[in-house]
Amino acid sequence: MDKLVGILERIVFENPETGYTIARLTSRDYPTELITVVGNLAAASAGESLALSGEWVNNPQYGRQFKIEGYETVLPATVVGLRKYLGSGMIKGVGPVMAARIVNEFGMDTMDIIEQTPEKLREVQGIGKKRVNTIKEAWAAQREIKNVMLFLQSNNVSTAHAVKIYKTYESDAIEIVRENPYRLADDIYGIGFKTADTISQNLGIAHDSSHRVMAGIKYVLSHKADDGHVFLYREELLTACDEILDLPSDVIEEGIAELSAKEEIISEATPEGEAIYLAPFYYAEIGVTNAVSSLLRTPANPVQFDYVDKSMDRLEKQMGIHFATNQRDAIKTALRAKVMLLTGGPGTGKTTTTVGMLHLFDLLERRVLLAAPTGRAAKRMSETTGREAKTIHRLLEFSPQDYGFKRNQDNPLEADVIIIDEMSMVDLILMNSLLKAVPWNATLIMIGDVDQLPSVGAGNVLTDLIASGEVTVVTLTEIFRQAQESYIVTNAHRINRGNFPQTTGPADRNFFFMEEEDPDRAVDLICDLVGKRLPKHYGYHPMDDIQVLCPMRRGTVGSENFNKRLQEILNDSSEEAIRGGRNFRVGDKVMQVRNNYDYEVFNGDIGRITDVDPIEKLVTIEFPEKRVAFDMADLNELVLAYGITVHKAQGSEYPAVVIPLMTQHYLMLQRNLLYTGITRAKELVVLVGTKKALAMAIRNNKVVERNSFLAERLRRVLK
Repeated sequence: MDKLVGILERIVFENPETGYTIARLTSRDYPTELITVVGNLAAASAGESLALSGEWVNNPQYGRQFKIEGYETVLPATVVGLRKYLGSGMIKGVGPVMAARIVNEFGMDTMDIIEQTPEKLREVQGIGKKRVNTIKEAWAAQREIKNVMLFLQSNNVSTAHAVKIYKTYESDAIEIVRENPYRLADDIYGIGFKTADTISQNLGIAHDSSHRVMAGIKYVLSHKADDGHVFLYREELLTACDEILDLPSDVIEEGIAELSAKEEIISEATPEGEAIYLAPFYYAEIGVTNAVSSLLRTPANPVQFDYVDKSMDRLEKQMGIHFATNQRDAIKTALRAKVMLLTGGPGTGKTTTTVGMLHLFDLLERRVLLAAPTGRAAKRMSETTGREAKTIHRLLEFSPQDYGFKRNQDNPLEADVIIIDEMSMVDLILMNSLLKAVPWNATLIMIGDVDQLPSVGAGNVLTDLIASGEVTVVTLTEIFRQAQESYIVTNAHRINRGNFPQTTGPADRNFFFMEEEDPDRAVDLICDLVGKRLPKHYGYHPMDDIQVLCPMRRGTVGSENFNKRLQEILNDSSEEAIRGGRNFRVGDKVMQVRNNYDYEVFNGDIGRITDVDPIEKLVTIEFPEKRVAFDMADLNELVLAYGITVHKAQGSEYPAVVIPLMTQHYLMLQRNLLYTGITRAKELVVLVGTKKALAMAIRNNKVVERNSFLAERLRRVLK
């Protein structure tokens, strides 16, 4: 093999799935050339001195490159190299300035000092006891992370998650991975069964080992939960497990039995067959059933309704409004019901009805709490009601120390009435946590639009509560005159009825359809709309006021491509952090894609990057409710949010929404998805695509069934 020794100047590209890297390297042997190196650089950081083995190749497009077969880190041979190495950001707490001071003080003995007698670093200006400890710990961690990365690399798997593996298991990382790599799928976000299975095969673990079988079963149940299913029937589970495990059914049955014995899964006989749950989903379904039935069996506080009618008359005069008959019915129902659902489409007056409820609860001196599933939905609820509204997580007072909610059955919420908005977003697990904290004598009012997409998480809570027939439901149907003037509102209702939207009309209308059949030209058009045309014509801020909503993540007109394109157009900041091949820049709009209870940010939260600190390895993000300093190792929990999927936009409102609709989205073109996307806009909707794709979405009203027994359980318990 050819050999190449040099200093890694910068990483140009890194694929988080394969570990494939493109980087630039300088070498004494080629003093006038910045060499392109390609291959797997598992643990390398910019500034390191590397000894590479491989071969020189000529790429037809990019010219001469060095293709890496293997490498090892070598200590820099010069003072200049040492400064660059230490200042590269590889050691938390040491940047270029501090690196220069350390190397100026200790010269070529620097690495021995850090390794063997780090307390001597206090002789350097600006380094105290605390920073010595930080450097010492960071150096040790860097060495261990490198070992983990190289271990994973030797097993031919992605190394993108090695830092998290080390953070989770620390010095035991390699031993744990060797013993049972399937633990990674349980313990570390982003590492699934398939990655763990690859490691396992390379380590020579038996194909039918119990660890593998049980991990595969849990993976299937968890994967299906991501699709909304609370459980799988045994036959469904066996079929899905056979596809990924490639093992006889009796071996999989043994795994099911072992997991049942450990109570990690729960099975229950039903008329349709044996239902098998991951334990948390089973207990959540039971918990929601019991809590709702207990609330319904508790008598409500009596109210004099002649007093209520007079109060509403006075409120109408104060607010300058007129309550429709079903709005009055809804308000009266809220005063006498224990559990109530208020539903209705856009423009039907859900907000006005809620304000009326709040006014009367105030007159009755009842303590009211307001909440919604996400920070954006809670903020909107606060703005429309003039009251404080919290996220459900904040309402329940999540404790990172205990990794649980402080508010529960032993410490219930102090309220007479609890009102939850955007109920279509609430999944089974969150609903169970909420109901644990609702006091038995309180009233629970839930508000939502049943025609929107169901929750991202497992379950179909809003639909199931309605389907049970046991919960009082009030549906607002009258579209108010002011709302009728909005093309957004009228078209949302037309689409919901299966009719084509009205796309022509006066120039000042707020709903447009721009036809474009070519996906690449559609992307160009949307980028032009976001970056120039809509800001120029309407005065919208391209990042704060306009949101691109996509049916899918992948593909030419998917959210991932729009994020790359719009970042290039809207944000040229040079302050950035690179993680998994993605660039996160100061000023970027980003979205959290999983619940992180340590940071107290949750799936769907959107914020803006305000600072990137390469020395402390932190990225600071401003969310609506708080500022969070993310460890760079956790950036795989974030995605750019210039373009997001319609699913992720639930509970949000934006001044302007742009939605691509192309036939290549056919897998996701559904009526409720289009309806949800359109109703995210307050002022303007622009659809870009083909009429064929629009028609496909409107015609497809087949809602994907989710395995859930909540409705049936409620009927059984309350009959």
